[in-house]
Amino acid sequence: MTPLNEHYLFANRVSTQALVVGVEHRSSTHAIPLQYSLDELEKLVQSAGAKVIGRFSQQLKKIHPGTLIGEGKVSEIRTFVAERQPVLVIFDEDLSPAQQRNLEAALQARVIDRSQLILDIFAQRARTNEGKLQVELAQLEYLLPRLTRAWRHLSRLGGGIGTRGPGETQLEVDRRRAREKIATLRRRLTTVEQTRSLQRQKRFAVPYPTVALVGYTNSGKSTLMNLLTRAGVLVEDKFFATLDPTLRSLKLPGGDKVMVIDTVGFISKIPHTLIDAFKSTLEEVVSADLLLHIGDSSCPYFAEQVSVVETVLEDIGAGKIPRLLVPNKIDISGFVLPRGAGQNGASVVCPISARTGSGIDELLQQVASALDHDRETVRFAFLPTQGAFLSEVRRQGRIVEENYQDGRVYVTAVVTPKLAGQLRKSLGRSGLHEAR
Repeated sequence: MTPLNEHYLFANRVSTQALVVGVEHRSSTHAIPLQYSLDELEKLVQSAGAKVIGRFSQQLKKIHPGTLIGEGKVSEIRTFVAERQPVLVIFDEDLSPAQQRNLEAALQARVIDRSQLILDIFAQRARTNEGKLQVELAQLEYLLPRLTRAWRHLSRLGGGIGTRGPGETQLEVDRRRAREKIATLRRRLTTVEQTRSLQRQKRFAVPYPTVALVGYTNSGKSTLMNLLTRAGVLVEDKFFATLDPTLRSLKLPGGDKVMVIDTVGFISKIPHTLIDAFKSTLEEVVSADLLLHIGDSSCPYFAEQVSVVETVLEDIGAGKIPRLLVPNKIDISGFVLPRGAGQNGASVVCPISARTGSGIDELLQQVASALDHDRETVRFAFLPTQGAFLSEVRRQGRIVEENYQDGRVYVTAVVTPKLAGQLRKSLGRSGLHEAR
């Protein structure tokens, strides 16, 4: 998909062997414990199509500025690499460009970090034009400070590096071409984002509330999306099986209609370049009326994963949006709410199994109840020529009272703020205002 990764990280994914390395240190702020984080890293490697053949970890009092890990651990890993010859050594922490170069020189093997691995997985999974542009931009911004003369694959970005200028080194050409490509991608993404913004504005004009599914990757969001809306979204037991947002309509108990959006999953230590590049996609979450925070209740670190997602939601500006915490996979977990889960804005806990359908009726009732909190009671007087507006109120709202007087239809109804605003604006143009 993205030229940067073609024949690079996992040139022959079936036979690629990797070694994973993790560290734990006092300054770490990650909620996920080291050993589970390494388990997660192994799943990421498997999702990328490679095989883990070794695993190392180290407790550190302080980070080594040159190699992240201590000299003794470097020597131990070098011995393993010499014997088993893995194609990649993958670190669970972000590496500085200098650390990456020093480790490659010391280990005599290709070294990447967790962020670069996640970027490679996104490169495999993206299907839409916007998704591909977002991933390529994130990759280039990540790789730009790591350029060396060995990165000759960059010539594929523009179809060939071309003739060097006087006195210009290969590295300078690579950097210049990378910056030019970044600028081009940003311009193209700006155009795509403008189109998405227009589409979002059109949706706002339609008085349907929006419910976004958010959560840790592989928590079952796509399975729930398919169950609720028959969307046909790809479902696999892999991290980041789907990236591109999917939008479908759903009828709630009582007849109210909502739009449901399935979004990309989050993960611990998610690269900031990805969050920045996927800004327009994540705006679907920020603009939602309600969030369903789907969690994997079978995970031993359920509460920690919930905390990671809550942190990301705060980072992208969605921290104040009402949301329901929805522990999934209760058919295999025997779910009991862990201490601390359900806080930070996710006020209602509704356990479900998206695979068996258990708890779905209660979830839909909770969604309807949560959306009702934001509804308002209005009273309008409709002329006979305004039947279309009255039909919209009957279809989207809940009629409390309806009577006929002086050739008008007086209706009291409970409606969404979107529909109420649309009615006030449209009826105001015709000189007919809200009834008192």
